[in-house]
Amino acid sequence: QVQLVESGGGLVQPGGSLRLSCAASGIIFGIYTMNWYRQAPGNERELVATISAHVTTDYADSVKGRFTISRDNAKNTVYLRMDSLKAEDTGVYYCNANFVGNNHWGQGTRVTVSS
Repeated sequence: QVQLVESGGGLVQPGGSLRLSCAASGIIFGIYTMNWYRQAPGNERELVATISAHVTTDYADSVKGRFTISRDNAKNTVYLRMDSLKAEDTGVYYCNANFVGNNHWGQGTRVTVSS
């Protein structure tokens, strides 16, 4: 059974930082591309950051220079470090694992950026 469990969300002031974690089980973690998506209220889910099995990373333009995705294959975990947070970063953040059409999602963790 595949499980992706996100953690690390919460309430943070503008300009602050958070680190999200996503622990995976039930998959061969090292071969999967891991992604972080977010969904703001009233908006569609959007891709925020991705890291391939070869540790190639890519980011949405809106978060470049502020967010950093990383992975620890020994711990089957992907991280999203978020710095200089803005109100528009508010939303539910979802972990996604993808490999050749095998697509898995976590339950999401909520991030609220507000003073």
